[in-house]
Amino acid sequence: MGPNYMWHADGYDKLKPFGFAISGCIDGFSRKVLWLVSGPTNNNPSVIAHNFLTCVRRLGVVPMRLRTDCGTENGIMAAIQCTLRHQHADYYSGMSSHMYGSSTNNQRIESWWSIFRKGRSQFWMELFADLRDAGHFNGSREHQCLLRFCFKDVIQKDLDECMTLWNSHRIRPSTTASCPGGVPNELYYLPHRFGSRECGFRIECTELDTFPESNQPMHSCGDLNMQEYLDFVMEHSYLQKPENWESASELYIHLKEIAQL
Repeated sequence: MGPNYMWHADGYDKLKPFGFAISGCIDGFSRKVLWLVSGPTNNNPSVIAHNFLTCVRRLGVVPMRLRTDCGTENGIMAAIQCTLRHQHADYYSGMSSHMYGSSTNNQRIESWWSIFRKGRSQFWMELFADLRDAGHFNGSREHQCLLRFCFKDVIQKDLDECMTLWNSHRIRPSTTASCPGGVPNELYYLPHRFGSRECGFRIECTELDTFPESNQPMHSCGDLNMQEYLDFVMEHSYLQKPENWESASELYIHLKEIAQL
């Protein structure tokens, strides 16, 4: 019907063998990517709820409907969505504002993940596979934590760039598509230009402060003790934080030797 009529949220697991779990959400009408966040897990309900609340706070709007798969990680987010919509009087208010469905039928986000793999994640999969094949990565929890420590900022920067580029590119119109073509940002913020309307509900930030997940800290490398140790090594070895995949790879191999992993 229009922007914020339906948000489609899902997790991306192709980089999980290397320690990177991605959570994403896309607006069904505009195809605007609303969040794209990497962390140690996308199975923790509090982490997913934090991503949702951060997005709602940033946009100042709660969607008319939210669609997810049946995973337990979506439980808190679904409950928050229904709570924020309980005072409204439309047909999809309250419990009807969230719907579960199979992951394969959540086509908006699933089709975007395939585009994401071709344009972005395939590079990271091949890079980490090269580290593994060269004997620098064995899939252990320690190696995953170290890999996250070295690459987390670089990968998140890449995800942010990917989201920005996607939201500002032009989607070609199609006679078989249920939504108009155009630039996702324009479709989302200027729906009247495309014969549509805003479907979300304005929300005050104070309404979100009652949820403890709104202050859920973002994960670092996934292990607090290892995080403190690696921070100590970085500080006393005068090592710099990596700015690209090359320097992150060098830092990973260097810290792996220091930690004797």
